[in-house]
Parts: sequence; structure tokens; C-alpha cells
Amino acid sequence: MTEQSKKPPRRSRGEGGVYWNEKRQRWVATRVVAYDDRGKEVRKTGYGKSRSAAIDAVRRLVRAYENGVPPGAEKLTVRDAVDDWLRYGQGQVDESTVKTRAYLSAHVVDGLGDVLLRKLTTKHVEAFLAELAKTRSTRTVADVKAQFNSAIKRAVARDLIERNVVEFAVTPRGRAGRKSKSLTERQALDVLELTKGHWMYPYIVVSMLVGIRTEEMRALTWNHVDLDSNPPAIEVWRSVRTSGDTKTKKSRRTLAIPDVAVQALRRRRREQEADRARAGSDWAGTGHVFTASVGTPLDAANVRRAFRSALKLVPSVDAKEWTPPELRHSFVSLMSAGGAAVEQIAHVVGHSDTSTTERIYRHELRPVIHTGATFMNEFAGMEVVNPEWHMDPLFKMPGNGQVRQADDGG
Repeated sequence: MTEQSKKPPRRSRGEGGVYWNEKRQRWVATRVVAYDDRGKEVRKTGYGKSRSAAIDAVRRLVRAYENGVPPGAEKLTVRDAVDDWLRYGQGQVDESTVKTRAYLSAHVVDGLGDVLLRKLTTKHVEAFLAELAKTRSTRTVADVKAQFNSAIKRAVARDLIERNVVEFAVTPRGRAGRKSKSLTERQALDVLELTKGHWMYPYIVVSMLVGIRTEEMRALTWNHVDLDSNPPAIEVWRSVRTSGDTKTKKSRRTLAIPDVAVQALRRRRREQEADRARAGSDWAGTGHVFTASVGTPLDAANVRRAFRSALKLVPSVDAKEWTPPELRHSFVSLMSAGGAAVEQIAHVVGHSDTSTTERIYRHELRPVIHTGATFMNEFAGMEVVNPEWHMDPLFKMPGNGQVRQADDGG
């Protein structure tokens, strides 16, 4: 005797109606959850291949109703949640940030877009991230997860689902990303010398010799450049961010600029005046230092293309391998090679602490680090004259003033 032909057991209180639907070939469970203004029943209906499955289905619907989940939410997919967040959940952010988030979120839609929100599990998320990690860097994998997490968090806040399963997923390690690098001293001199004929030369000089961020360079205006003061200086008070503010409070700074940069900026002013004359009424007149031929500010793509075009004039570097932000890395590394303390460098480049300067920006330009060997040569060559020789007690034998040799244990 089939399950549907059996006489169903007596329903428990609050279970609602359960019956076999011959047309659908499914068990159907129904339950009244409320009454509308006219006294009409508001019912929830669940289906299943077995009686217990149908009851479980209607229980989930009732629970969702009681938790305030909107009607139709059970049909929403991951794609719907991501689209909703991209459209309404980002707040006031830069256009470039919107594009970046859309790019990262596209990975989520491609991988899990058709999965129903209410059926999304941590296992789904971790499998998706593991697959992504095969072809993307660790940073990209983490960024994709962050965008996914924001979308699902918004869905939870709107009562579309009960919990954020993305938050509990483990982020795998992806492929090693491209590390930023610095021009060597020789390469830096070649760039300064051989790009003089390129219109990008003033940008390169200021970026490399003053250490300003690319987002600060593009936002720099002439009213923040004083070439006639003593010393000549640039007020780094703005960036291309939506707010117009610099990245951090310490990034807002006024910097003295070297003579080569002063000459480059004077040249830039002359070239811009020539551009203005040629453009005539088409001139935009934004007041920016670095502009296109009609006075409009440069965007990141403009700068990147022009920078690589200029580097093609320098045989000692591969233009395709360098990006504009690495001029700032070069500035930090050249200052370090010149003997500047890391605290000084961090202050100049506007870092809130020295750890960022040391971990990310400062690259060792010397092929061999001599400091340790030089110190130890001097140490080993010293003569022990008397027992009172002022040396760390760790290296002295009690009472005889001789240097203690290391034991077998190191």
C-alpha cells in the first residue's frame, strides 16, 4: 500500500491540513497564519514528496512569516541579493569604487547567482571561494568575499534570510599576487633623464621626487602649488576621492619640493598655457596641474597609459611591468637608500605609522646588506684589555674579562 493510500494519522494541534495532490504528485501541507482586514484566512502552503517533507516545508514558511520575511522571498536568488546591494546598499562612494565592487560582485553572480538565498550554505560559499582561489590572488579572493558578505548582510537586515552564512566561511589562500617594486637608483636616474621629451615628464618628476600618491597628484591644483616661496612647496590637501579629502588625516601635509621638481612644474605651467591657447573656448579651466589637452583632469587610465608610454623611452626598464604608484615606492626606497630614518619617510609620505612604510613601500636597493657584517668585523677585531671591559655581561666570563665562546647548544 502506497503512502498516499494510507489513512493519515490524526493531525497534531497547530499542524494544519495535510493531503495528497494527485495532479502534482506531491503531499500538500497548509496552515492558517493570520486573517486579513476582511477576515479572510492567510494561508501558507508547503509541498513535499513525503508527508513529513510537506509539513517541514510549511513550517519553514510559517517561521519565515512570523519573522517578518516578505512574501516571495523564498524565490530570491544570490543574484537578486547582489544586485539589490549594488543598486541601493553602497552609500556615497567614488565612481571607481562602484566599478570595482561591480567587478568583484560579478564573480559571485557567475559562481552562485542562481542559488536560492534560503538554500545558500557555508559549504556553497567555501566551495565557490576555493574554486576562485585557483586563478585569483589572495587579495582578490578576500575582496570578493567581502562584497559577497555585504550583500548577504543586507539581505539579513531586510529579513529576506535568517542568517549570514558568508560570514562563517573560511577564506582560502589564492595565487601569489604581483608585488609592488621600486626603481633602482640607476633606473630612477635613467627615467628622469630619458623621459624629458615626453609630456608626462613633470608628473613623473613630482611623483618620484616628492612622493605624492597618484590620487593626490590627479587632484593637485595650482592654488596649492607655490613655486616662489622659500622653500617652494606643495600643499597636499586634496585627493580624487568623492569627499575630496586625503586618505588619512596625516596625509594632509605641506611638502617642500626639490629644485628639479620646481623646474618641471614651471615647464608644466608653460605647456598648459600653450594648451589653453590652442583649445580656446573649449578649455575646461578646472585649475588642475595635470590635465588633458583641453584642461580636463586626468583619470587613472589616462595616467597609466601616459606613464607606460613615457617609460618606453627608457631601455633599462620594461614599460609593461610598471605602474604609476610605483613611483611613490621608488621615492620611499630612494630616501631609505640615502640614509633617511623610516620615521622621517613615513611623515613625508603621509603614513599614519611606520609599519606601512616598512612592510609595503620600502624596498632594499642595495644588492648586499653590509650592516651586520661590518658591525661584527669591528666587534671581532676588538682586543680585550681588562676585566672591566664594558661589554654586555652575556658575552663575558665571570672574573676574567674574556669573551665567552658559544656552547654546542648555540
